[in-house]
Amino acid sequence: MPEKTTATQPDPSVSDETLLKVTKEIVIKFIEVGRLTPSTFEPSFDKIYQTIKNTVRKQ
Repeated sequence: MPEKTTATQPDPSVSDETLLKVTKEIVIKFIEVGRLTPSTFEPSFDKIYQTIKNTVRKQ
């Protein structure tokens, strides 16, 4: 019987829409706790999105 590995593989089937939704939720939490302001929204959103995308789609 083949051994099961516990390491999770990145899921390339995660859609861009899902990535955007996850990013939005994280950004909302950062705004709620005061870690993000309107003046830092755009660069922060881009960085958070790219980080999540790179993590999920890492090969």
